[in-house]
Amino acid sequence: MSTRVPIIDLTPWFQGSPDGRAAVARAVDAALRETGFLLVTGHGVPEALRADIRAAAKRFFALPRDVKDAYATTVGGRGWLPPGVEANGYAEGTATPPDLKESFAVGARETTGDAAVDGFWFPPNVFPGEVPELRALLEDYLARMRALGDELLRICAAALDLPLDFFTAKTSHPSYTLNLNWYPPLAVTGAPEPGQFRIGPHTDFGTVTILDREPGTGGLQVWGEEDGWVDAPFVPDSFTINTGDLLSRWTGERWKSNRHRVLAPDASAPEEELMSLIFFYETDPGAVIESIPAPLGRVAHPPVRAADYLGAKLAAITVG
Repeated sequence: MSTRVPIIDLTPWFQGSPDGRAAVARAVDAALRETGFLLVTGHGVPEALRADIRAAAKRFFALPRDVKDAYATTVGGRGWLPPGVEANGYAEGTATPPDLKESFAVGARETTGDAAVDGFWFPPNVFPGEVPELRALLEDYLARMRALGDELLRICAAALDLPLDFFTAKTSHPSYTLNLNWYPPLAVTGAPEPGQFRIGPHTDFGTVTILDREPGTGGLQVWGEEDGWVDAPFVPDSFTINTGDLLSRWTGERWKSNRHRVLAPDASAPEEELMSLIFFYETDPGAVIESIPAPLGRVAHPPVRAADYLGAKLAAITVG
């Protein structure tokens, strides 16, 4: 597996010319087959919105611990995920110390009427009263990410010469989560333990992940069989996109769900703090996912219900 992460401009796709859309789809297919990662520009999401979210989120993370405790939750919940509740390396079966981060999570909020489904996949969002502007910013961003997630899935369908709604037919009432991940400086975390990361090595679980990140010494790395761990490229005003396990399974492993990690804070940059906005897109929880057969697909996995598959993945990375 290569660690080459290409940059793809989505402008021709949105402009609608058949040749331009076909070229974007081909480039996406190549990237997801080779690496499982790409950078996209021309996505249409305002940079100012992301900057405003970061500024408001930093005000939240700077609040005293006892104030943030009122919003505390755990993996899969809505609100504040304190330090120590998540260890992504467990997704690979590797026992690692907890990830060196704090998160604030919001997500899909349109309930189904099924209490069991709603309680896990569509719980109410919680917003901090101490930072009231965060609610409108995040609701705006969630709507934009949902729309972009579906558009990426349409591009994925075009990449396989399938009907454009092949994937989105199962995202009429999807689950999704937006994590605001704050990676504190060394002064806050202290020296990392052996094998400890800001986020441990893992793959993502859903269909596509849309990441808005900041560059740093303790930043994102992508795994390659030939190159090992390699720093992911950074382009201002781009999103980093990667395939999740569910989409890889759906395509019969034609597309990679690639390992990645976020390095621990480094002694060479003791004051570095970073913040990532990470949108994890999934499907309707009740959707049954069947692998696309050969010749497009490579591996025929048994059908799986999305909620069962994703729920097991989330449980695996929860500490305690």
